[in-house]
Amino acid sequence: MKNFSKLPGWAKIAGGGGAAVLVGLLGFNGWWSGEIAPVAAADAPEVQFEVPSGTSTNAVGKKLVEQKIIKSETAWKLWTSVFSRQSGGPKMGSYQLSAGKPLPDIAAKLWSGRVTEVSFTIPEGSNIKKMDAILSGKGFFPAGAFIAETKKIPRDKFPWLPEEIKDLEGFVFPNTYSIPKEGVSAEKIVNQMLKQFEKDALPVYKAEGAKSKLSLLQWVSLSSVVEKEAVIPKERNQIAGVFVNRLAKGIKLESDPTVEYAFGIKQTPTRPLYFSEVRKPHPYNTYTTPGIPPGPIASPGLGSLKAVLNPDATEMLFFVAKYDGTHVFSRTNAEHEKATREIRAGVKKAVNPPT
Repeated sequence: MKNFSKLPGWAKIAGGGGAAVLVGLLGFNGWWSGEIAPVAAADAPEVQFEVPSGTSTNAVGKKLVEQKIIKSETAWKLWTSVFSRQSGGPKMGSYQLSAGKPLPDIAAKLWSGRVTEVSFTIPEGSNIKKMDAILSGKGFFPAGAFIAETKKIPRDKFPWLPEEIKDLEGFVFPNTYSIPKEGVSAEKIVNQMLKQFEKDALPVYKAEGAKSKLSLLQWVSLSSVVEKEAVIPKERNQIAGVFVNRLAKGIKLESDPTVEYAFGIKQTPTRPLYFSEVRKPHPYNTYTTPGIPPGPIASPGLGSLKAVLNPDATEMLFFVAKYDGTHVFSRTNAEHEKATREIRAGVKKAVNPPT
């Protein structure tokens, strides 16, 4: 903020002329201090203020006065064109401004481009379709735009992306993100999520992936199955251990979430997978296709990614969900079948209690 109370030597001219100049400058200083002072108390709430693309600096000042964020268009013009040393002009975007701040502070924020950010959360285990629903539901862009963008493989920016993939399933990293409200696009969000994978997940694979002998794609694909199976975090490494054991013995993974992904269905305690669905051939159906699925079925979180590289040393080869988030683990098929029958009987009893 400029202070005109300390006047230069030329203002101290002797005689009436000098006195008039001095009085005039002191008067201007008083007016100026009042015009750039806050409109409201220091604790005034923030309000939304938009700077559309192509808006002139003077038009921004007029709008600030209209919204009672600053007092004077004249003071705004003087500050932005004469007294301020800031170059450029107000940046396009959406801002949170308070009338409790002086004009120079408000101008500095608009010049800085510190626009309002919006947050969104992509839960671990979400697939691309679910992400599209979350993001379009927030009004960022129309439904389907995110799905379309993930079919583009930006290897020019992310050369580590596997050559075999046809979309970015599994590599758009689940996290809570903040992005500028203005100019949101599916492309920007996809790039931000890939950068997060690059930052959080890729170093884990580079540090520990060699010992697993899994390719990057296999690692993410198997981790996505673990993510969908493991509801309780402490079971992740045990589930990963079961899958690693089955792969080593040449036993199919037989994971229900892969069937759900393959055919776009969702089982519940009262609507289990049908035998016809489980036995229907599909590259992603691990009941019919041996080995790791050809691609991820969702985006695994860091916990599942780490679990696949550090699976429990276990003798277990089977597990079945108890529908409370936990699983019963078994060594043999006979033990597994027994546990499955008991769980299904319990569900049936809960749904149809005896009268």
